[in-house]
Amino acid sequence: MLANHPNLAAELERLVASATRGDPMSPLRWTSKSTEKLACELRAGGCNISPRTVAQLLKKSDYSLQAVRKTHEGGKHEDRNEQFEHINTSVKAFQLQGEPVISIDAKKKELVGNFANKGREWQLRGQPEDVNVYDFIDKELGKVTPYGVLDVTANEGWVSVGIDHDTAEFAAESIRRWWWEMGRLRYPSARRLLIAADGGGSNGVRVRLWKKVLQALATSLGLEIHMCHFPPGTSKWNKIEHRMFCQITQNWRGRPLLSRQVVVNLIGQTTTKTGLRLKAALDENTYPTKQKVSAAEMAAIKITRHEFHGEWNYYISP
Repeated sequence: MLANHPNLAAELERLVASATRGDPMSPLRWTSKSTEKLACELRAGGCNISPRTVAQLLKKSDYSLQAVRKTHEGGKHEDRNEQFEHINTSVKAFQLQGEPVISIDAKKKELVGNFANKGREWQLRGQPEDVNVYDFIDKELGKVTPYGVLDVTANEGWVSVGIDHDTAEFAAESIRRWWWEMGRLRYPSARRLLIAADGGGSNGVRVRLWKKVLQALATSLGLEIHMCHFPPGTSKWNKIEHRMFCQITQNWRGRPLLSRQVVVNLIGQTTTKTGLRLKAALDENTYPTKQKVSAAEMAAIKITRHEFHGEWNYYISP
C-alpha cells in the first residue's frame, strides 16, 4: 500500500515541520504532533496508514519523543563571570583563614499531609502507599518552607522548617539557629561570616528588610557578616541547591509528608556518601509580611559596599 505513495516521506516531513524543535541539521529531531493525528491527516490525503506505521517512519527519519530541557537562563549579566570569580576568591580567602562560609536559600514550599510525592520507593509488590487523589491543602497542616544553611567547608547544614511566611526575618532566624546549633561549635574563634545567596527572594539584593535583619544578626552574634549575591538568573549555581536540597528531595521521594515532624525527621536523616550531615527543627514563629524599613533605619546600618558591584558584595559590621 505504501508503495503507491512514493512521496509519503516528504508529505510526512511537511506535516511535522511546523512542530519540529531544535536544529534541523541535527541527526536527532522530534515532533510534538501525535502519530494518531499525523495518520489522520495522511489518510485525509489518500494514504491508508496506521499510527504505528507513522511511528516507524518517524524513527527512520531520526525523530523521537522527548521532554523539554531547561537550558536557557534568560539574559546574562555582563559581569556574571567576574562575580563568580569574586565569590570564589572570597570563599577561598575565608576558608584559608578558618572563617565560616555558608550558602543559604529557601526550598520550595511543601504540602503537608497524605499527598503524593514525586519519585518511587521500594514496597512489597502490589502494595503501594495510598495517598489522596487531589492535592487540596489541609487547613490544619498547611504548607511548610524549609530554609537551608549549608556550611560549605564542613559539608554540614541546618534547615529551619517554617510554618509561616518566607521573609527576611525568617531567613535571618535560620542563620542564627545554625550558628548556635552548629556554627559556633565548629568556629569558636570566628570573627567574620561569609554568606553566599541568590539575588532574589527573602534574602534578595533589593530587600531593605534583609539589610536591617543582617545588622541585628551581626550585632547579636558579634560577627562581621560579608555578603556575596549571585548574579541574576544563576541561582542553580548556589551550592546549597545541588549539595543539600537535591539530597533532601531524594531522601523523601515517593513518601507522603504526613506531618511537620515527618518533614523535620526526613531532612535530619538525609546523608550522602560524601559525608553530608544535616540538622533540622520546626520554626513555629510568625513572620509578618510587607514590613517597611525607613530611611533612618537604613542609614543606621553599618554597611560597607565593595567597589565591584556594591549591590552584590558588601559587609555589615556589629
